[in-house]
Amino acid sequence: MTVAALGDSLTQGYGLPRDEGFVPQMQAWLTAHGADVEMLNAGVSGDTTAGGLRRVAWTLTDDVDAMIVNLGGNDFLRALDPANSRENLRGILEAAEEADVDVMLVGLTISNNYGPDYKEQFEGMYTDLAAEFDVPLYPDYFAAMNASDLPREDLMQRDGIHPSAKGVAITVEDMGPKVLEWLETVQ
Repeated sequence: MTVAALGDSLTQGYGLPRDEGFVPQMQAWLTAHGADVEMLNAGVSGDTTAGGLRRVAWTLTDDVDAMIVNLGGNDFLRALDPANSRENLRGILEAAEEADVDVMLVGLTISNNYGPDYKEQFEGMYTDLAAEFDVPLYPDYFAAMNASDLPREDLMQRDGIHPSAKGVAITVEDMGPKVLEWLETVQ
């Protein structure tokens, strides 16, 4: 099975050696747990949901059986309207549905920088779209890192935005079983 990971720098592996980013670590985790899967890195550092929507057609090749969508962080960092982000994600999910490609959506829990309404709309787009398209949702890419007892500086790169290899490993360890369970349902 071929799984494309469509995303931004969190998917692409910004600032990490090639084999320590999200995609290679998830590939290794899935392989170690018996999955016959090839992960494709369709992450572009700095990408927004709009960029993901523009790229989704070339990501959904005939070889792709499933897709993990991990976008929205840059929309938040740029204070983009969550209504537009929601429509971009909806377009990505519609394209996958049309291509008969199963999707897992990865969400984000954000700070309250832009007020409670923005936070509610932004975080709600993931749960709403997952329900609308009946796709599994991993609610927060950073949840396992935030729950970890390890010091934050061990889990994040110096920029405070991107995870270190150790931070990615913690995310993969938590997300991996959910990805594996989902992949067992993919036809």
